[in-house]
Amino acid sequence: MTGQAGTIGATKELSGLKVLRRGMRVSPEFLRGMWLTLLLALVATTGRVVVPIAVQRTIDDGLTGPHGPDLHLVRVSVLGSALGLLVTAAAAYLVNVRMFTASETGLSTLRVRAFRHIHDLSVLTQNAERRGSLVSRVTSDVDQISQFMQFGGLMIIVSLGQLLVATVLMAFYSWQLTLWVWACFLPMMLLLRTFQRWLSRAYALVRARVGDMLGAISEAVVGASVIRAYGIQLRTQRRVDAAIDRQYRAQNRAQILASLTFSSTEVVAGIANAGVVVVGVLLGIGDGISLGALIAFMFLVSLFVGPVQTGTEILNQAQNAIAGWRRVIAVLDTEPDVRDPGEAGVVLPRGPVDVRFEHVSYHYPGGPRVLADVDVRIPSGRRTAIVGETGSGKTTFAKLLTRMMDPTEGRVLLDGVALHDVRFSSLRERVVMVPQDGHLFDVSVGDNIRYGRPAASDDELRAAMAALGLDDWIASLPKGLDTRVGERGESLSAGERQLVAIARAYLADPDLLVLDEATSAVDPGTEVRIQRALEGLTAGRTAVSIAHRLSTAEAADEVLVFDRGRVVERGAHAELVDAGGVYASLHASWRRSSASA
Repeated sequence: MTGQAGTIGATKELSGLKVLRRGMRVSPEFLRGMWLTLLLALVATTGRVVVPIAVQRTIDDGLTGPHGPDLHLVRVSVLGSALGLLVTAAAAYLVNVRMFTASETGLSTLRVRAFRHIHDLSVLTQNAERRGSLVSRVTSDVDQISQFMQFGGLMIIVSLGQLLVATVLMAFYSWQLTLWVWACFLPMMLLLRTFQRWLSRAYALVRARVGDMLGAISEAVVGASVIRAYGIQLRTQRRVDAAIDRQYRAQNRAQILASLTFSSTEVVAGIANAGVVVVGVLLGIGDGISLGALIAFMFLVSLFVGPVQTGTEILNQAQNAIAGWRRVIAVLDTEPDVRDPGEAGVVLPRGPVDVRFEHVSYHYPGGPRVLADVDVRIPSGRRTAIVGETGSGKTTFAKLLTRMMDPTEGRVLLDGVALHDVRFSSLRERVVMVPQDGHLFDVSVGDNIRYGRPAASDDELRAAMAALGLDDWIASLPKGLDTRVGERGESLSAGERQLVAIARAYLADPDLLVLDEATSAVDPGTEVRIQRALEGLTAGRTAVSIAHRLSTAEAADEVLVFDRGRVVERGAHAELVDAGGVYASLHASWRRSSASA
């Protein structure tokens, strides 16, 4: 088992077409019912040639026919055109509705899969990416795919069909003029491959810059209090401005390339139309083409030019979408280094947990070892304190115990079962960790506590708070359990946030409780309250406390002392103080700092 975290890479080795194919496999809803949609698109495309044919017949047979004007034919042509337009409009409407529904369903699936996969990645992998960049992969990158799928994907097929139909009809009226139109547009069509490579690189940079920008902005918003406290608003603003400017420049370069492509089409279309008029008039003089046929041909040229111009716009959207798709697929392709064994995993029975670290070592990617050959057993039902200097490996020990990470070497076992063989559902039910900063969500106090057991009633919440001795604190809040905590719990003090996190853990009723600096952020009065509550919480359970304030170690059944990633001492508090070793030194230092506080 390795503890190396993967990083979210890229899929630049995949061509644009392969990325699209991969995207369709990830979200099969895109293609659901596509054959009916294509049939409707064919009706919509074919209906567009009704007007040119009607114009030709009206002019050549209805107005300038050999027997004079034929008003009946004119009426039939006009009514036929109107009916054709109605059918075309209805088919186009149904195509748009079906494409919108299919694309939104597919994109919803894509967002859900990407979001869930991000949560499946290890803490290290997530920390390797800026939060704003991860959010952009699920939001703005998917939005770019949305724009392409709702318009561009089907329009590629529709445009090709329209191009073919227009070419066949143009050739029916005049093969000479058809050759002229193709001669104008063929070189540009051949150059589209080059434009595609340019746009692909440009929009890949745009998507990366959007992620950087969101990361810089989210950091500045979340850290606003620190920024104000240290008076670094100007420096922060410059950093955010620089990120926005880089995104702006990248977007601007991409749009200039896209505009160049579209403008080139406009120029070529003008040349083609001018040539059609000149050559058509010359052919008409020699009775090679009638007036109605020439006018109909010019309508058909517009139908021909439309798909080419649409193609350049779709090319622009496609490269933006492919760049976004690459970033989303890169997330999905990142293998979780901490895997859930799923149905094949072991379900642990309820009851106090026996913990064993078998020669466990760990080092962060590219860094030195932070744990070295840790070989300890924590018997079930015991309260164990983990102490040591900052950087001694205490928090890493807790993360390995709760399987936030996997060891580089050795094994961690619960009740004799290796952690990597235990189902996540069973592990999270039996093992609960209270981190240094228990994250609170922007809901009520009660709802935050209920994250420990979502089905818990208000009466059960109140009973839990009473058991912890926190009912008086709840009563002091403006709305009791219904008091909103604000974003990240900022409406509460640091100590109050810790109380909520501990109550959440209590309600979860774990068999193994891991407390990482659980009382490090509270005042002495609140610490006494929490310590009293923890006595009831840990009774009958296996409890491992990463102790910063050594009052926790004094109350523990056993103390493990870490130094430079190794367990250098273990035993009861009194024994270790009498031994005069590392723990005795730490304890004496803590007593002096507590006395002077």
